[in-house]
Amino acid sequence: MVGTGKRVGKTAVTGHLARLLAAEHRVVVVAMGRGGPAEPEVVTVPPTVDALVGLSRSGRHAASDHLETAALVGVATVGCRRCGGGLAGGVATSNVEVGARIAIDMEPDVVVFDGSGAAFPPIAAARTVIVVGGHQDPAVVAGYLNTYRLLLADLVVLTMAVASTEWNAVQLRVAGTVRNGVPVVATTLEPRPLADVAGRSIAYFSAAPETAHASLRHVLESTYGADVVHVSGNLANRAALRQELAEIDADVFLVELKAAAIDVVAEAALARGAEIVLAANDVVPLSGEPDLDELLLGMAKFPS
Repeated sequence: MVGTGKRVGKTAVTGHLARLLAAEHRVVVVAMGRGGPAEPEVVTVPPTVDALVGLSRSGRHAASDHLETAALVGVATVGCRRCGGGLAGGVATSNVEVGARIAIDMEPDVVVFDGSGAAFPPIAAARTVIVVGGHQDPAVVAGYLNTYRLLLADLVVLTMAVASTEWNAVQLRVAGTVRNGVPVVATTLEPRPLADVAGRSIAYFSAAPETAHASLRHVLESTYGADVVHVSGNLANRAALRQELAEIDADVFLVELKAAAIDVVAEAALARGAEIVLAANDVVPLSGEPDLDELLLGMAKFPS
């Protein structure tokens, strides 16, 4: 699983795939990140918010992709670290090979490798899923060395389609670049609180672009009955995040497990006595698009 840039919903798609597979199979996700552990870390029990705060206070990055997948999906994960990321997706160094061996020793039916932004895990995988953001510049998505990424794809998932007027142009460029027969599925990402937030005032913290905020608010209000008092897309901008936190008053701080989710947002919530609730991102194909679940399950290979 690799993106055509940062903040395109790659980990959400990884989680969606892992959740699908875990319904009938033993799954291990090996996730690579710049903030991953120095030695591969196995997580078999979903970490709680308290556990994540403890990790953060010990000096760890408590929102690494393997922690996000373990907490939100509940499958076993192996966290790995990488350094560097070349234009074609190669990394300077990583411990993914060691992490892969650890995953295999756990005897799963399938191992899912989660890349880091546009960087590929340095491993030979049977299938490749490329995740494209519908808000990205079409020339960047399908140009430069993203052409190379798309040519490696067995499936392309275009996320945040409803958050941008550009997504049709992005889809057309991608469809014209991939190999013949490779599906391109346009989807939206919908927040799903892991606890009941009905009738409560919530501030929602994400890494989503501002163009997506109205649709995120709508989902939280119409589907989950929340009283949304604030939507933020600044999890990756700590300075802006701290500035807006000073003006927010809410019963619940609902947060994606990314970037500054724990060391800034969770700590602010604890200081105020507000409840902290984690939010997953559901990957929902647009009307008329191919069946994403069927395509994902069809790519998986299992022992006979």
